[in-house]
Amino acid sequence: MGTPVDIIVGSHVWVADLNLAWIDGQVVKINGQDAEVQISNGKKVVAKLSKLYPKDMEAPPAGVDDMTKLSYLHEPGVLQNLKTRYELNEIYTYTGNILIAINPFQRLPHLYDSHMMQQYKGAPFGDLSPHVFAIADVAYRAMINEQKSNSILVSGESGAGKTETTKMLMRYLAFLGGRSSTEGRTVEQQVLEEFQKYKLGNPKKFHYLNQSNCYDLVGVSNAHDYLATRRAMDIVGISEKEQEAIFRVVAAILHLGNVDFAKGKEVDSSVLKDDKSKFHLKTVSELLMCDPKALEDALMKRVMITPEEVINRTLDPLNATVSRDGLAKTIYSRLFDWLVDKINVSIGQDPNSKSLIGVLDIYGFESFKHNSFEQFCINFTNEKLQQHFNQHVFKMEQEEYTKEEIDWSYIEFVDNQDVLDLIEKKPGGVIALLDEACMFPKSTAETFTSKLYQTYKNHRRLPKPKMSRTDFIISHYAGEVQYQSDQFLDKNKDYVVPEHQDLLSASKCTFVAGLFPPVPEETTKTSNKSSKFSSIGSRFKLQLQQLMETLSSTEPHYIRCVKPNNLLKPAIFENINIMQQLRCGGVLEAIRISCAGYPTRRAFFEFLNRFGLLAPELIERNYDEKVVCQKILDKVGLKGFQIGKTKVFLRAGQMAELDARRAVVLSTAANAIQRRIRTHYARKSFIALRKATIDLQSLCRRILALRLYEHKRKEAAALKIQKNLRRYQARKTFEKLRVSVLVLQTSLRAMAAQKEYSYRRQTKAAIIIQVRWHCHKAFSYYKKLKKAAIITQSRWRGRIGRRELRKLKMAARETGALKEAKDKLEKRVEELTWRLQLEKRLRTDLEEAKAQEISKLQSSLQSMQTKIDEANALVVKEREAAKKAIEEAPPVIKETQVFVEDTKKVDSLREEVEGLKASLQREKERADESERIRAQLQELSEQQRKRLEDSDKMIQQLQDSLHRLEERCSNLESENQVFRQQAVSMAPNKFLSGRSKSILQRGSESAHFGDARLPLDLHSLSINHRDFSELEERPQKSLNEKQQENQELLIGCISQHLGFAGNRPIAACIIYKCLLHWRSFEVERTSIFDRIIQVLGHAIEKTQDNNDILAYWLSNASTLLLLLQRTLKANGAAGMAPQRRRSSSTLYGRMTQSFRGTPQGVSLAFVNGGMTGGSDSLRQVEAKYPALLFKQQLTAYVEKIYGMIRDNLKKEISPLLGLCIQAPRTSRASLVKGSSRSMANSAAQQALIAHWQGIAKSLRNFLRTLKANHVPPFLIRKVFTQIFSFINVQLFNSLLLRRECCSFSNGEYVKAGLSELKNWCCDATDEYAGSAWDELKHIRQAIRFLVVHQKPKKTLDEISHELCPVLSIQQLYRISTMYWDDKYGTHSVSPEVVGSMRVLMTEDSNNAVSNSFLLDDDSSIPFSVDDISKSMEQTIDISDIEPPALIRENSGFSFLLPRAD
Repeated sequence: MGTPVDIIVGSHVWVADLNLAWIDGQVVKINGQDAEVQISNGKKVVAKLSKLYPKDMEAPPAGVDDMTKLSYLHEPGVLQNLKTRYELNEIYTYTGNILIAINPFQRLPHLYDSHMMQQYKGAPFGDLSPHVFAIADVAYRAMINEQKSNSILVSGESGAGKTETTKMLMRYLAFLGGRSSTEGRTVEQQVLEEFQKYKLGNPKKFHYLNQSNCYDLVGVSNAHDYLATRRAMDIVGISEKEQEAIFRVVAAILHLGNVDFAKGKEVDSSVLKDDKSKFHLKTVSELLMCDPKALEDALMKRVMITPEEVINRTLDPLNATVSRDGLAKTIYSRLFDWLVDKINVSIGQDPNSKSLIGVLDIYGFESFKHNSFEQFCINFTNEKLQQHFNQHVFKMEQEEYTKEEIDWSYIEFVDNQDVLDLIEKKPGGVIALLDEACMFPKSTAETFTSKLYQTYKNHRRLPKPKMSRTDFIISHYAGEVQYQSDQFLDKNKDYVVPEHQDLLSASKCTFVAGLFPPVPEETTKTSNKSSKFSSIGSRFKLQLQQLMETLSSTEPHYIRCVKPNNLLKPAIFENINIMQQLRCGGVLEAIRISCAGYPTRRAFFEFLNRFGLLAPELIERNYDEKVVCQKILDKVGLKGFQIGKTKVFLRAGQMAELDARRAVVLSTAANAIQRRIRTHYARKSFIALRKATIDLQSLCRRILALRLYEHKRKEAAALKIQKNLRRYQARKTFEKLRVSVLVLQTSLRAMAAQKEYSYRRQTKAAIIIQVRWHCHKAFSYYKKLKKAAIITQSRWRGRIGRRELRKLKMAARETGALKEAKDKLEKRVEELTWRLQLEKRLRTDLEEAKAQEISKLQSSLQSMQTKIDEANALVVKEREAAKKAIEEAPPVIKETQVFVEDTKKVDSLREEVEGLKASLQREKERADESERIRAQLQELSEQQRKRLEDSDKMIQQLQDSLHRLEERCSNLESENQVFRQQAVSMAPNKFLSGRSKSILQRGSESAHFGDARLPLDLHSLSINHRDFSELEERPQKSLNEKQQENQELLIGCISQHLGFAGNRPIAACIIYKCLLHWRSFEVERTSIFDRIIQVLGHAIEKTQDNNDILAYWLSNASTLLLLLQRTLKANGAAGMAPQRRRSSSTLYGRMTQSFRGTPQGVSLAFVNGGMTGGSDSLRQVEAKYPALLFKQQLTAYVEKIYGMIRDNLKKEISPLLGLCIQAPRTSRASLVKGSSRSMANSAAQQALIAHWQGIAKSLRNFLRTLKANHVPPFLIRKVFTQIFSFINVQLFNSLLLRRECCSFSNGEYVKAGLSELKNWCCDATDEYAGSAWDELKHIRQAIRFLVVHQKPKKTLDEISHELCPVLSIQQLYRISTMYWDDKYGTHSVSPEVVGSMRVLMTEDSNNAVSNSFLLDDDSSIPFSVDDISKSMEQTIDISDIEPPALIRENSGFSFLLPRAD
């Protein structure tokens, strides 16, 4: 492993350190076989060259997941790799097929959730990151596929996480078997009650629990684990009573450990130490249900039976303590055996099974300050397992070499058989000598040890200690262990103290007594009340031998658990402690075996990526990769390497030599680059100086030109200022003159306009008054005339109505015209109701009109009075103005004419005012007359209101009669339904007997009769039952038989592929027209809905994988559902019919909530002559329960078909997605073969994205199928949105679980593939693709991170907010630590950014959801019925749908034919 010849000045190496095991440094000086090293802490040390190990400076910053991939496979390299990964919370690492698990001492729930188990299910070993699930999956697949038994060996010292690892193994195997448990409820109170019941408390107070000083672990809840254990006991069949007894026994053991002893008054006697010990002793007796005094005697006394007498011997405190511990161990051992037997019986393993998976959880190698018989047995077991492990590792190495077809015959394999012979050899082994010593009563630990060293005097595995006579040392594979044999003889004796046996056999607790059944009489007589000896060591050796035989018959898998620190705290990595565990766990031994052969193995493409620059001329040529690797190694001059089929195998030290050659080449290239760079900088400086000179000259010339230009600009500015000043003065003079003229003109014109305005204002006021008066006069005459016409019409229509009523009474007695009369009566009732409302409205309008007219007249009067006052004021003002003008005017002016004219005007105005007053008086008189007439009309209206109330009562009575008639029809229909079912069961050949047909006729007739409207007389209050009996007995032609035939014809028609009319599915339109015409939505019972659902279900069940058929039915079902959504509305009665719709957790219950908000006022373009009145718009229908149930079932089938189509596409693209996440390795090798093969590389790139093109092709074909079947674009968008979300989840999760995918070149490969999907989205347009491209946000941003340059310069804020805003801190941390640049050799983000991410993750560690860095696939239905309805705002014109040929000629479907117009 040492490579002194390859270490030169400047080499980075590992140096041994007492505190850190190994520390890195750089060689600064070499003196012979010594080297001076500058270590990382700043100090300088001198070490032997043979003790230095090269450091890989190009190792990935996140380490490697398999340590066989390390360039330098040695102790410091292994330790550094484990430390690097542990700091990144990567607790699992492979060494070949051995899994190393480092206990994180914190919960990492995202590593063990069901989604993670799903990822590892069936994944090839090594494709995903190291995990305990991968080991379990390999074992399970080998058992299933090869019918071969497997075993998983989990080892490690206490606190390394063996139990948790074993639980995860069992959980994953249960997951593969289809079982998974769920937990969860508040438990603290229940656990506290259990504590009080068993008188337990803080674990620090119990001797058997406080030895390790570890009571709590971060993220581990003992309360939840306790209840989980109770639930597990329920599952395996342990009754409540047995559970109670189990925990009582465990609590008794804990209390028993707190019983202490002190010296008694007599010699070699003991008593209970204090009141605390007495309390615990009493508690033990209560829990075990035994006598307290007998328990005390069993602990402190022994009975010896001799032929002469029975002797009671007391025990000293030390022996009493040994007796106490022996009783606790015996009880615990019996309880453990009982639990194992109970669980084995509960599991019920098939004895005929040919293969199995065994999980072995065992302590690792132990070496303490005081090592007793327990450590001896544990280390003996680990020695055996290490031999098995070495053989397995050596076998794996052989298989690897054989697979690669290389020579490995000279590789040596060191075995530890000599240690095993020393321990288990018979006779003479340690165990045999121990058994022999136990057979002699006078044997002691000293005699046993001396006999051992006499037997093995010069054994190299058994050195002798210098200071002790009872100790012995064994050199195990993991190091020397000194055992203290003081208690070896006692612990090797397997016997039950008779006093303990008698005490517990007599327990009142049947469970405890069952653990200690009575000893047979023969055994009792033979033992003579003495302890019967049985060697634990021999029995342990026999069990171990059986275990090894079982392991030898299985395929082993190894998991080595490591405890990173003795403080049991997270984020602490103790190098020396871990190195010792790796050595004890055999990991370093496995590395030593690998180093004995070819520790460095590189695939051809990796070797060329790293060392291709040693022979660039070979890369340029078109050589095979294997040939190029051979030529490079030959050129370098290495010996002893091997070229396999796919890998290069290098001996220890050869990798360092190649790296040294590579460093020389890189140094030469760096010098050349520096030389070129210096030349570039010198030329750049010269060019800059020349440019500066030219710029200086240009600047001087520019300043001179600027001065000349400034002089000319000032001269021109002076001329312009003079010109503008003169122009301003001239314009100012002109403006003053113009303003004066305008003021004079304005004054004169204002006086003339004032006079003209006054005259026009007076004239307009007079005209308005005249207009209002003429309007009032004409409107009064019109109202009188209209009122008279209405009264005349009402009287005449009343007379005609009474005449028609008498005719209807006569016609009602004829049963043949019953239905026609009902329709006429309904129309008559509606007409009378309308007339009543019309009269009420006219009366109200008349009163409102009168009130308005009066208010108008009053307002007119007030306005006229106001105008008169204004006119008087105006006359006064004019008189005063005239007087003033006369006084001021010269005498030559004649003023008489103006005064006379003003006087005439005033007189005329006065006359007009008097006339208006007279008119106002007349209007008041006329208003009084109108009030009197209004009172008369009001009295007449009151009489008409009373008559209308009588009519309302008659109408209400008539409606009550109609309701009673409909209830009777409903009862008849229920009876007919029963008869129809009986008839169908009696006639399975679908041909009904005459009586059955009669029953069906009557049922159908009654059903339609219940929906009709009966024409009854307005004055009749009820319909007597004699008329109905006559109606039922009259023979008539039934419509139900014909309708049944039509339904059969419709079902047969829609079972065929009817195609589309434009973009409308014919089948859906035909079904909707028929159901609407037959009024199936309004009946209480019908079978047509169930028949349609059966056709739909049968069609999709037969063709679950045929997307074309599924798309056809999805189009029909969604269109029909849309029509129903816009037509049906639920009434109160329909909502109360069934009780099974109350639950919203079911599919139908969930969809019912969406049916309650039916859009109002929706109009369908349904032009059909067969509809009522041939209306072009369809009103909403009050749907009964069967129609609403049909709508719910149709909704469920739309969701089901949608899910089937989506899942079919997922199945189709899933195999391609597995190939799309990682670029083929051949492409990476081709990247280093130079630019001479650019054309070949271009063709190769086209071949590389073939998988992505396959996905795009599948999407195109799928879209073509959906468009051909006219599936609504809304559903198409939803499908592709979920498909792209599925692609995002699969690619992103695979990226995070496989480190080889987090590389630069792989990012470019996936980016090129994503561009294919983007092109597809552009081709599909937003109408069908929608927001599908946005669903790839996680994988797009992850790929953007992989291909971005200068990652070390990016800050955390830039990464999390600009580069990858969608990704969580956990996801960013995972990608950042797994990234490696296989193309340019650049690094990931800076350590500061990684540290900041780790801090944020620690702060958010309590959130289990945020800790998970994987995405979940959403397989829910992402839409509701309302969403479909809102997405299709346009109406569906089904008026011109041509019926199929099968029903076109049938007269019963004539309503389907489009109208001629």
